[in-house]
Order: sequence, then C-alpha cells, then structure tokens
Amino acid sequence: MTRRLVFSLGLLSCLLFSAQAFAIEYGDAHAGGQKYQQKGCTGCHGEGGRSSAPTFPILAGQYADYLATALQDYKEGGRKNPTMSGMAGGLSEEDIYDIASAQCTQCPGGMIDSACCRSNAAVIRL
Repeated sequence: MTRRLVFSLGLLSCLLFSAQAFAIEYGDAHAGGQKYQQKGCTGCHGEGGRSSAPTFPILAGQYADYLATALQDYKEGGRKNPTMSGMAGGLSEEDIYDIASAQCTQCPGGMIDSACCRSNAAVIRL
C-alpha cells in the first residue's frame, strides 16, 4: 500500500511540474500585442509587425515558433545584431512567447485573424 502511495505521489509531482513547465510555452496573443507596443518594437517593425522599411523585416504572419526562437537567440547571443540583442535582452520568456503569438496572428495585409497564423496552434492562446 505505501509503495503504491509513494509511487502515485511521485507520479503526480512529475505531472504537476511538467504541466507548469509546459504552460510557459503558450503565448497570450492579446498581451503580446500590448507588449509589442510597450517594448518599442513598432519603431522598426511597424504597427502590427508590418514594417514599411526594407531594412526591417515584416513580422506579421510569421511562424510563432520561428519568432520565439529568433528572439531567444538574440537574447542569448546566438544571433548577432546589437539593436535586437539589446531589445531582446530585456524580455522574459513569457514576453517572448506572447510577442511571437501576437505577431503570428497578424496578417501582413492588415487584418487581425487567428486563421492567418501559420504556426503550431499549441504555441498560441487567443
């Protein structure tokens, strides 16, 4: 009986910690839109991720997992760009997933539509 109880409690603990670790991988698109504005991303990448300058990439409609990976790489030094490294350096993991989710739901043409998101739907929480 005690072995079964100890095993059950151990399994339950593993599941709870796994669920908590997995939860951060979901981005909140609404919060990400606000963070995109607050963090100054519009200065280069434009309103809603639709940059009109050819030197700055259009983020609207990009894959959320691609954007999250790119931001993490800038933050950790895997990608080299002084401006982006500085911008990403101040982002938490939650900020990164939220901003990536928000940009994923933006259509390059200007509409906001979750169907426009071409990424794995498990990454986004609308």
